[in-house]
Amino acid sequence: MFKNDGLFGRLDEAARKDPRSSAPPAPQNPPPAPRPPYPAEPAKLEAARAEGKGSKLIVGPDIKLKGAEITDCDTLVVEGRVEAAMDSRVIQIAQQGVFCGTAGIDVAEIHGRFEGELTARKQLVIHATGKVSGKIRYGKLTIEEGGELSGDIGSIVASDPLARKDRSPVAAKPAGLV
Repeated sequence: MFKNDGLFGRLDEAARKDPRSSAPPAPQNPPPAPRPPYPAEPAKLEAARAEGKGSKLIVGPDIKLKGAEITDCDTLVVEGRVEAAMDSRVIQIAQQGVFCGTAGIDVAEIHGRFEGELTARKQLVIHATGKVSGKIRYGKLTIEEGGELSGDIGSIVASDPLARKDRSPVAAKPAGLV
């Protein structure tokens, strides 16, 4: 069946005479390219986070995440249901999304529902379809017409006596005394 002609046809004359005369096969896989140092430099990580390229967790529609503690997450996007405790930079709750639990956030943007304890250190934005209830503390507050906010609500500045702007480090003197 197989003659000296090779598997699929005739071998060339040089290969028939001396099989060792063929050149060695070229390497099929080139060596891997050098990897960047890991972990990335802190300055590069901060620049990536500033551009919105930091760590992001998306809990998609019809997904339920329960009993978790979410850490080291720059942005949490909730399209399903999350029952958790977290400390992060940004939380975005989509219109059909629900977050139940405790969250310490720089910026919270709510289109869906938040139930629990929320501290939005910089800004809390409640859109027209958003509903927020529980113990709520915020730096700045924006509520679109139709948005709902209920529970124990207060400004971080108003709830922290040391952060109040009208507080003077010098004791007030009674009127009339110099």
